[in-house]
Amino acid sequence: MTRDSNRALLSVEGLGISFGGLKAVHDVSFTVQPGEIVSVIGPNGAGKTTLFNMISGIYQPGLGKVRLAGEDVTGIEPHLLAQRGMSRTFQNLQIFQSMTVLENAVTGYHLAERGPVLADLLGLASSRRRARASDEGARKLLARVGLERAAEREAGNLSYGSLKRLEIARALALNPKILLLDEPAAGCNAVETEEIDLLIAEVAASGVAILLVEHDMKMVMRISSHIVVLDHGEKIAEGEPATVSQNPAVIAAYLGAEEPEAVTC
Repeated sequence: MTRDSNRALLSVEGLGISFGGLKAVHDVSFTVQPGEIVSVIGPNGAGKTTLFNMISGIYQPGLGKVRLAGEDVTGIEPHLLAQRGMSRTFQNLQIFQSMTVLENAVTGYHLAERGPVLADLLGLASSRRRARASDEGARKLLARVGLERAAEREAGNLSYGSLKRLEIARALALNPKILLLDEPAAGCNAVETEEIDLLIAEVAASGVAILLVEHDMKMVMRISSHIVVLDHGEKIAEGEPATVSQNPAVIAAYLGAEEPEAVTC
């Protein structure tokens, strides 16, 4: 499949970073189009999360550029990227365990709210309207991820898979153009992984671009429209799942073999 760079929502151009002279990521380029699911895969230590951290503004790249909808957003702080349409989840859950599921979902709206602080302090009508809108929006998001019945439960009492879906719901509160998911199925059982599969596919079908880092290769091969493969910080392959799974460099990187079979695990 030929990549149409003119349609790219996200463009990663020659991105690189070094730590103490060690090249953690070197000269990585790819694009993500609206409604597309692009997965970044690779063995442990390949540089996947470091790449995500550069794209999402946590790390300042040493080389290259990140463009969002054509705008150079390289190194822009995460909250400013969120305002431009980029939202992200993390490997480790960022959930407030002692708050309710609904309260956690509502927190996703706070960044988007731009009402005056004084109005909030005084409890003015404008502040109450925003609070009602956030509550209504959060409930709709919980229904979207299948957690509407758990809205009043304490988040810490949810299953791990439900917490993963809650984190995705909170990220969606910003109404993103692109959603970066860092190992959304990590620690989940087969049923929970399937639920997350379906949710990611539904979000992409709504037009939101998905950039995904995931170790579950069955999940990656099942839902991805395009795959980027890293090894030792460099891109070694890119393409559709069927093509990538047969690539000798990818197979060798995962299995350390000269003539291995296709990557299907």
